[in-house]
Amino acid sequence: MELAGKAAVVTGGTRGVGAGIARAFLAAGAEVVVCARRPPPEPVEAAGRRAGFRPLDLREPLAVREFFDGVAAEYGRLDVLVNNAGGTPYRLLGESSAERHARVLELNLTAPLTASLAAYPHLRASGGSVVMIGSVSGTRASPGTAAYGAAKAGLENLARSMAVEWAPGVRVNTLVLGMVRTELARLHYGDEKGVAAVARTVPLGRLAEPDEVGEAAVFLASARAAYITGASLLVHGGGERPAFLDAATANKPPEQQGS
Repeated sequence: MELAGKAAVVTGGTRGVGAGIARAFLAAGAEVVVCARRPPPEPVEAAGRRAGFRPLDLREPLAVREFFDGVAAEYGRLDVLVNNAGGTPYRLLGESSAERHARVLELNLTAPLTASLAAYPHLRASGGSVVMIGSVSGTRASPGTAAYGAAKAGLENLARSMAVEWAPGVRVNTLVLGMVRTELARLHYGDEKGVAAVARTVPLGRLAEPDEVGEAAVFLASARAAYITGASLLVHGGGERPAFLDAATANKPPEQQGS
């Protein structure tokens, strides 16, 4: 219960990765509030405890400020903000308008900035921290999700700048996620055969589970990470095996020579 007595907000915490993060914080003893535009299909619970839910559109700055002021007033403090809300459909650059791509940037970069600024006075008062949920899409080419990748690259840089500007009062770090098995995995990877095939490209041989991401977020928010700020923690199962290793005809076992 290393976060007992702490209050945490997880944006987009009603399903998928966000719900996994919220469950991990509940299990660690924190009071947790999740927010999204729509309520969760069922309450987010763990260890016999339940996260509170408040509706919020992160694209409305006034509503965001009122939300964080309200959470801090209700719980008497705010210790952690996890900027998890985000995502994107598959959309090739030339097959959609600039306005649609801009909305992806707004959700995945501008909204976390808005939330962080609104939470900052309360986090400074408690000596708290911000955890950004980034993506490997921000560190490599992301065909089909280019605006999302650009936003995640910006988010990681934003976190580093925040960490410098807000030190020593507020720590800011990023979890850089690879592929995670959520209820939306089939939209990205196909049926179970597709998910299994994608999992085989990961050195650890599987996708991450949402609760595993949550454990990493709890670590960054805890006293164990007291000297960690401006950091990016890769949670990607080892990343991706370089394609050239399989394409090359050299340095292969005899049974694979000529393949």
